[in-house]
Amino acid sequence: MILKGSFVEIETVILTKEERAPQVPVDTKSVPLLMRSKGILLNSAKLGDEVVIKTITGRKEKGILKELNPAYLHHYGNFVAELLKVKEIIKVETGDLNE
Repeated sequence: MILKGSFVEIETVILTKEERAPQVPVDTKSVPLLMRSKGILLNSAKLGDEVVIKTITGRKEKGILKELNPAYLHHYGNFVAELLKVKEIIKVETGDLNE
């Protein structure tokens, strides 16, 4: 049981796969559009329950309880070696060789 007042993450279905726009790629159309929100749990619940949270900005959001004390993780993809070469090309082209 996750107690009222805990910091949690929920998941909400924004569009079902049937509601997706016809022009989106096939692999995108095959899954629903989901939104994940973090906030304070307004009533005690178990993982998988439908709950309401209050976000840090004060909005109330309803969704499926997914995680207790979620981390803020950001990832911009895997390392791309070619970008190091691009950086050097830009430095040469702009005359910025002071590094």
